[in-house]
Amino acid sequence: MRISLFVASALAGLALSASTALADITVYTAGPAKLIEDLAAGFTASTGVKVNVFQATTGKVMARIESEAANPVVDVLISASWDTATDFAKRGWLVPYTSPNAAKVPDFLKTDSAVAQGVSALAIAWNPKSGTPKPADWSDLAKPEYKDLVNIPDPAQSGSSFELTAALEGESGWKLFEALKGNGAAVAGANAEALNPVLQGAKAAVFGAVDYISLAGRKKGESIEVIFPASGTVIAPRPMMILNWSKQQDDAKRFVDYVLSDEGQAKVAATELMPARADIKADRPLVGDLKVLKIDADAVYSKRKDTLAKFNAIFAN
Repeated sequence: MRISLFVASALAGLALSASTALADITVYTAGPAKLIEDLAAGFTASTGVKVNVFQATTGKVMARIESEAANPVVDVLISASWDTATDFAKRGWLVPYTSPNAAKVPDFLKTDSAVAQGVSALAIAWNPKSGTPKPADWSDLAKPEYKDLVNIPDPAQSGSSFELTAALEGESGWKLFEALKGNGAAVAGANAEALNPVLQGAKAAVFGAVDYISLAGRKKGESIEVIFPASGTVIAPRPMMILNWSKQQDDAKRFVDYVLSDEGQAKVAATELMPARADIKADRPLVGDLKVLKIDADAVYSKRKDTLAKFNAIFAN
């Protein structure tokens, strides 16, 4: 009887252990593949919790979430556009959470249900081997020296490109974009599609390149320089959010804590993004080094359809 009781007790213990074993969390993310791989590995090493990852453009990530509406699986979402956090909060899809590691994240990079993983900015990405003069401002790319040599990421495919378009239009109307079109500037897909011909030497510059991609390329020895126009640019905070349908909300919160930890933010900085935390060093210009054009996101996105229609009308044919 004692043996039977011991075996029964041991089996019960094993069953309890299995039922309380750490479950995986699922993270959907736009942005650098290496960054989420490093963050997932670091989080698993420190907590034992495995991270399942889907990494793609923001548009593809959103499409996947929509397709899984009947059976959502994502626990943590990292978008390349702050508008995602605003939209999801309005829909009531987010879990309010303030990480203790967010204390040194500036207020404009956090809400009660989202916090920046890191921040990128838009810039001119210029190939110094292109034979063109080094540009200093956006308007330089409409000069004859850049005739047919400029790519623009499609604002319909890139949220950050859309925000830059809206910000510059708000500053000076559509004259700059009309001049770019008249100078042969081409709309060339999303961010990578716009940049690749510049890296390959077929084009001279990208108007509105996502900075960290070009900075990372330069670090690898590619012929590219990143120029932040003195007249101003826009930044693109990358919000992290916990979805309210998550069955692993405690571990999801631990993941957010890890990304905002010293170790996590160092990994963010290593990919040439600006860390969200103001006390983390990075070998690149930070928000305080840039002139940032302010935009009213609600107003800008409420007019998104009209803005894109006007942009497309300028660059048609």
